[in-house]
Amino acid sequence: MTAGWEVGEGTTGALQPGPPAVILAVDDDADALARVERELTRRHGSDYRVVTAPSPAAARALMEELRGAGSEVALVLADQWMPSATGAEVLAGVSRLFPRARRGLLVEFGAWGDRATASAILQAMAMGHIDYYVLKPWRSPDEFFNRTVSEFLHEWSRGLPSGPREVVVVGPREAQRTYEVRNLLARNGIPFVFHDHGAPEGRRALACAGLDGSPHPVVAFHDGRVLVDPSNVAIADAFGLPTALDATDFDVAVVGAGPAGLAAAVYAASEGLRTLVVERESIGGQAGSSALIRNYLGFSRGIAGAELAMRAYQQAWVFGVSFVLMRAVTGVGVTGDRLALTLSDGARATATAIVLAMGVSYRRLAIDPLEALVGAGVYYGASVSEAQALGGADAYVVGGGNSAGQAAMHLARHARRVTILVRGDSLAASMSRYLIDEIDAAPNVGVRLGAEVVDGGGAGRLEWLVLKDRDAAGRVTVPAAGLFVLIGAHPHTDWLPAAIRRDRWGFVLTGPDAARDASPPLARAPMALETSMPGVFAVGDVRSRSVKRVAASVGDGASVVSQVHELLVERAARRS
Repeated sequence: MTAGWEVGEGTTGALQPGPPAVILAVDDDADALARVERELTRRHGSDYRVVTAPSPAAARALMEELRGAGSEVALVLADQWMPSATGAEVLAGVSRLFPRARRGLLVEFGAWGDRATASAILQAMAMGHIDYYVLKPWRSPDEFFNRTVSEFLHEWSRGLPSGPREVVVVGPREAQRTYEVRNLLARNGIPFVFHDHGAPEGRRALACAGLDGSPHPVVAFHDGRVLVDPSNVAIADAFGLPTALDATDFDVAVVGAGPAGLAAAVYAASEGLRTLVVERESIGGQAGSSALIRNYLGFSRGIAGAELAMRAYQQAWVFGVSFVLMRAVTGVGVTGDRLALTLSDGARATATAIVLAMGVSYRRLAIDPLEALVGAGVYYGASVSEAQALGGADAYVVGGGNSAGQAAMHLARHARRVTILVRGDSLAASMSRYLIDEIDAAPNVGVRLGAEVVDGGGAGRLEWLVLKDRDAAGRVTVPAAGLFVLIGAHPHTDWLPAAIRRDRWGFVLTGPDAARDASPPLARAPMALETSMPGVFAVGDVRSRSVKRVAASVGDGASVVSQVHELLVERAARRS
């Protein structure tokens, strides 16, 4: 196997470098369009083909022509106020022809102060018709304009399904392990291209590696290394990621590298505490699988969950945090005046404080076309912040509990119609009466009993679902702009000792809840985020009665460090 895994026809079937991708700008103002064209050509013309259109009709015709020619469009910029159609309307149609293209709404400087323009931007963002607005260049060079364009192009390039990639995965598409490998790479923010082992590209790739007909997933790297049916640890090792302890004694040990755990690590290490983070699967936890987090403070265009997680991971690493990845913590206990952790590889570490940040796993539908649209119309949990994108559209909620009912009532404020899909025969066994009454009274909320989702899809965003009724032989396809799945979440707490108290759902009790009715009574009252085992804290989604939001988890992670300091002072005073 050579280092040319992805280079050259006949090696893996990866696409050869072809014609440059297109940047398209649309504006009926000739002077403004010329400025945009000059700026794009000056900065990006050597790598991209810059084309312009003077009207929405010309832009649509040009995109159809590009599509027919097999060209790739990386970015479309369209002026908002044009006589025959708005820029938002032009950009709304881009995803059907070029699902991966970035879309920017061109506006003049200060246009955000115009009520009509501001309303158009907000509505287009909420509907997912644009990625953000772009201020037209008014000088040359216009670095602010170019920065926005460069960010768009970076995002587009990371989403390319083929062509040169750091990693190539080949395997049976339907095999569980193939899915797990792909999911692992995606959730850890690692770009890769996948070929089914039976497709021409996959067969060429396996032949090149001397693995013709391999029934196992194969992972190949750009430098020529090839892994056959690798474990998660082997994949991490291949990337140079830490999978073993580099020390055994810490001030703080954090279990889990989701938003809460990473925040705890960043704040602890930045304040000089020796900090360890152990993560069993993927950086970012559940948040890392979100295609776009739109409501996280400071990211006006939103940010992919994997990118946010990688930034936090790198920030923690720069502060000196020790990481052990692809290992689970299998035990927590007390050894002398220290706390001890046991890892799944048998290694042990001690710490003054332990922060539990394992998060939860939402029960999933396991329907591949819908998994590909998570964050783009498909949501796990009550992502009600996406409700405004459903104006005039149909939404579906899967689940029969209170959380499903509450989500449906909130969505009903925006959506044309909301349908609750329940596999059982009634809501009475799982939903509060007051919610059932509210649902019955709502004119645009309905309940479909004995029904489930079996398929769905769309061009870059959810557009339709396939439903199956338990008592019917056929299936029905329905239009849908939003699918919210609330069929339960399971906290990763089964491995904890009995000394760490949990509620009836398995979430970790903290503060007064941890002390209430404890038998025997606790020696002292736990701090707000401390569990019933002194020195062990819980933050984020795994904590009972926590707010299941990324920002809330980060807040927990930041807050717990001050309580860890209190514990350190307490322990130091006891020793003296």
